[in-house]
Amino acid sequence: MTAAAIARARYAPSAIALHWGMALLIFAVYGCMLASDNFPRGSEPRTLLRGLHYSLGLLVLPLACLRLALVARQPRPAIVPVPAVWQERLAHWMKVALYALMLAMPLLGWLSLAAKGTPVAFFGLPLPSPLPPAPNLAHLIKEVHEAGATVGYALVGAHTAAALVHHHVLRDNTLRRMLPGRA
Repeated sequence: MTAAAIARARYAPSAIALHWGMALLIFAVYGCMLASDNFPRGSEPRTLLRGLHYSLGLLVLPLACLRLALVARQPRPAIVPVPAVWQERLAHWMKVALYALMLAMPLLGWLSLAAKGTPVAFFGLPLPSPLPPAPNLAHLIKEVHEAGATVGYALVGAHTAAALVHHHVLRDNTLRRMLPGRA
């Protein structure tokens, strides 16, 4: 296979870097929140981890927008062999759900904290509050945000499982198209 053919068979390096960078970022967002629960309320480690969760979570939003802009501009490499139509449709809706999650979760987190009356900083930079304090609304938004996190676990797990099935069972190039380095 020529170098040009290999390049057409893979996503652009920018898309690959954003994909894996965001995967690590999202794992870090989840990890900070899970780790913070191991410390007592009001403790310095818990406060630090929660603040990092908020900042990293908010970072997901502009990066998801950047990914969407790249998806719109860059060609999608073909899957070889071509998957069944139902697989293509399922993959499309999985991507829609993942992008919806990447856009909604940071906004819901920010709105939840704002409605709670908690100031939010993005890596030390104070952000304006998009809502006035409203404790009942804060509780509702927090519940939706936490439900979204649970859905996120399932979506990321399904996305990962699908990539592995494509690679090891169906033996197509789905995963190889997104691997960093020379695939």
